[in-house]
Amino acid sequence: MIHTLSIIGVGLIGSSLSLALKQAGIVDRVIGFGRNRENLEKGVELGVLDGFEASIEAAVADADVIVVAVPLGAMQGVFSELAGSIKPDAIVTDVGSSKGSVVAAARAELGASLKHFVPGHPIAGNEKSGVEAGFASLFQNRRVILTPLQETDADATARIDAMWRDCGAEIEYLEVDHHDKVLAATSHLPHMLAYALVHHLSNLNDHDEIFRYAAGGFRDFTRIASSDPVMWRDVCMANGDALGELIEQYQRELDRIGVAIKSGDRAELLRLFSRAKTKRDSLIGNC
Repeated sequence: MIHTLSIIGVGLIGSSLSLALKQAGIVDRVIGFGRNRENLEKGVELGVLDGFEASIEAAVADADVIVVAVPLGAMQGVFSELAGSIKPDAIVTDVGSSKGSVVAAARAELGASLKHFVPGHPIAGNEKSGVEAGFASLFQNRRVILTPLQETDADATARIDAMWRDCGAEIEYLEVDHHDKVLAATSHLPHMLAYALVHHLSNLNDHDEIFRYAAGGFRDFTRIASSDPVMWRDVCMANGDALGELIEQYQRELDRIGVAIKSGDRAELLRLFSRAKTKRDSLIGNC
């Protein structure tokens, strides 16, 4: 049981976590903190929160578990504010999609509480944001990656592991650097491609017509370009090395396609597309 859960940043992930734990009967009380009071009031109205506080210090004072669910660029400031206010045995975790910058911020700010810090990343979400976006089944059969540090207390890791399993998630463990390289490829790069495509097409003279006739494939591919721009700006800054390298590699792939099209190389296009289809179908399935 978690007697008091404190959520710093009550958006899609934080609100869904609260709802899932409440549904499972695992948490007694959920206290929120965020910069938008209207969002917090809506959280109480929806039953996501049992209350909220006007400061981080007050929000975490009685917490057994603290979940930091703010954009990556805000992590260090949050850690700094909560470091001197948490109980000695309180466990801190986060949901950031890039772990290197989060770990660096935690090392800089958490002091003795670092041993109770369990870095985490739920591989779940959508383009929605705000407390109203949350739903209890978000983490069902979805992966949550934990990247505990050498200093992290084993009991703290076990408790966060159990918390996510109670939400229906599957838990995997990765080293911090390896996590960031994998997520740069599977999550961060696709978001950059979606943003770039929508931005490029919106600058064309006939962009209204282009978007009017867009079919399902375009909508599916570009859906994630509706995600929170602040969050994804921070992801780019936090995981820039791994992401930048992948962008360069992807540009070379586009250049290969462009050259094949210009030269009329039907065989090269068929070879490239067939290999991509085969690989995707074998790894993910034809869905």
